[in-house]
Amino acid sequence: MVSKQIPGARLVLAGGVAAALAACSSLHGARQPAVSSAPASVRRAASAPSAGNLTATQAAIAAARAGAGSAASAPAAAALIRSTAPMTYTVKPGDTLWGIASMFLRDPWDWPEVWYNNPQIKNPHWIYPGDVLQLAYGRNGRPRIRLLRESPLRRASTLKLTPRLLSTPLAAAIPTIPYAAIASFLTRPTVLTSGQVRRAPHIIAFRNQQQIGGSGSVAYVSSLGRHPRARYSVVHVGERLRDPGLFGRTFGYLGTYTATALIRAPGHPATAVLTDAARETFAGDRLISSDAGIPLTFEPRAPSRPIHGKIIWVIGGTGAMDLAGQYDIVVLNRGTRAGLAPGDVLAADHEQGIVHDTHGSFTWLFRSLGGLGRDFAPRVKLPAERAATLLVFKTYRRLSFALVVAATNTITEGDPVHNP
Repeated sequence: MVSKQIPGARLVLAGGVAAALAACSSLHGARQPAVSSAPASVRRAASAPSAGNLTATQAAIAAARAGAGSAASAPAAAALIRSTAPMTYTVKPGDTLWGIASMFLRDPWDWPEVWYNNPQIKNPHWIYPGDVLQLAYGRNGRPRIRLLRESPLRRASTLKLTPRLLSTPLAAAIPTIPYAAIASFLTRPTVLTSGQVRRAPHIIAFRNQQQIGGSGSVAYVSSLGRHPRARYSVVHVGERLRDPGLFGRTFGYLGTYTATALIRAPGHPATAVLTDAARETFAGDRLISSDAGIPLTFEPRAPSRPIHGKIIWVIGGTGAMDLAGQYDIVVLNRGTRAGLAPGDVLAADHEQGIVHDTHGSFTWLFRSLGGLGRDFAPRVKLPAERAATLLVFKTYRRLSFALVVAATNTITEGDPVHNP
């Protein structure tokens, strides 16, 4: 008799505990009115399996290949969010802001619309490995991504070396795009104006009449001016960058870094030693003061003004038929004068060209004339199709450098770029 009553008592006790926990849970939710629960369809989508050991970039690429749901199937309040977006994500080493934005958002350049800057956190614009990001929804149903928990690296970002005020950073914020893809374009001259080419000091010759210089070579340089610097970048002047418009205006010249020149003795000619050679240096190559570095923590966003430009060069190419794909770098004929800034995202269309329609009226005539008939057939310009997404990372007055961050087709010189 007693043994039969004990299980029943246990059930009553368990039920009371469950009810108490449910009441506590409801009270806890009542204390947090700022964030409401997402719609049921959003909760189901956001509860998708986490990325595991993948970085955000790898997870975003995998989701794109899997073919995530269309924006039309998402609730209006959550139209910015991918159906596969996780509720939380821990930032990993090797992540980029573009990869994280691509994992959460259908359009990564909408990141400024959903990123919540916590004013209680130092440098809230920057994201560090180990930070935990959370997808939440406000009372109005609008999604936002916020920093849920700080990385220990953020809280202990400096290491004191001595009692003096010296410190060394232990970790850096994740970059917007892969640093390795654009490193040489950030700290070294890449576009030279006609005036720079004309006024810049140049290498006259090498010691012992060498024809080519490399690391350790001694070079003789034309006059450095009244206030010579101790260090210069040696740049080989390459292709002329022209506007593809009617008058073909010259914007500048593509400069290729060859080495660093350390001035050993000023004068005319000055004596310099080459170091950090990236390729061979020739007589006539110019010496240019290095550009200041560009921060890599800018936010991807749509341009603030309408942009209509063209790709005028593919870096690493040799002519108009060079093709660019993901993580290639292209030069655009729009810059700060048109309103572009680092972080702006552009769409690139691929021009499909003009074809001759030999299948309409008078088909029999065109075919009877063979190849000559094809030339007389009506010309039809095929529509340009969306091919790639570009992210601008370095700007000049009339030019910009952009990284191809996503591509569904190849692009080439002359293809148009515009707002996404």
